[in-house]
Amino acid sequence: MPLNPGQWQKALAGDSLQPVYLLAGEQLLVLEAADALRAQARRLGYGEREVLEVGQHFDWNDLARSGAAMSLFASRRLIDLRLPTGRPGIEGAKAITAFCADPPPDVTLLITAMEWSNKHDGAWSRKLDASGTMVVFNAPRPNEWASWITTRLASRKLSATPDAVALLAERVEGNLLAAAQEVDKLAVLHGEGRIDAAEMENLVADSARYDVFKLTDAAFLGDGARALRILAGLRSEGDELLALMGWLVNQLQLALRLANASDLAAQFRAEHLWQARENLFRQALRRAPREHWLQCLARASRIDRMVKGREQGNPWQEAERLIAALAEPRAARALA
Repeated sequence: MPLNPGQWQKALAGDSLQPVYLLAGEQLLVLEAADALRAQARRLGYGEREVLEVGQHFDWNDLARSGAAMSLFASRRLIDLRLPTGRPGIEGAKAITAFCADPPPDVTLLITAMEWSNKHDGAWSRKLDASGTMVVFNAPRPNEWASWITTRLASRKLSATPDAVALLAERVEGNLLAAAQEVDKLAVLHGEGRIDAAEMENLVADSARYDVFKLTDAAFLGDGARALRILAGLRSEGDELLALMGWLVNQLQLALRLANASDLAAQFRAEHLWQARENLFRQALRRAPREHWLQCLARASRIDRMVKGREQGNPWQEAERLIAALAEPRAARALA
């Protein structure tokens, strides 16, 4: 069973390393976890490290050769295998499984993957998990941001009032790297101690990264306040409403196809949706019937005509009403 990040910290604190590790998921968290493991390896006497970058023409025989090679300078070696996509392919899966079945003595294999979902899991990763350590690092969910930021601040000997934490979370919404950078900047500008909301306002730049994908996700998840905030951010950053509506219409059409499906499970497979997005649309479909998605598509078409000057009205205001109705179908009366 893969470890969670909290368990990972405890596992890394021991006086020995496992023969193989897989660290996968959110890039920033994976990179930091890999740095911590490499530092622990140095403390434990791993004096030699070999980096293997898995690309299009990577020879998986190199993994076996690296494991079997004699160490020239140290009795312990670390093989740093970088698997960006998290998909080793057939040959890679065989090579990793063979390593796990008979790991060389005094050698630790570290595999890092910057992409991971349930679809990446396979026989090779389960074999690895059984013989070593696997940790999946997920980005914080919207309701976990405050806790993550508080922990991050504490790691830099900082603390903040709840309203200050909420302010920072709003400013860096959805951007883990920006959040980490802002915390590091606070450590330099403020030093140790507690930060209140006024200080946070003065010290933190607006690092929120708004995009239409987060907009539609928030709306279909039913988080109207967040969706409207993202829409306002997109508008303030100068995004063209016509371009935003293209993706929104695409997602509404998808919702309608799902609502029309006689076999929802089969339709999800036909749409090739990831599990997270499947869950998102399942929630949305439970909140509203087929007629609701038809009505939303009609409103989107009207907004398109407004943007193109073919119909009178305020397109941004209408977009706000549409987003509110998507998030909360009971607000659909605003579409009237």
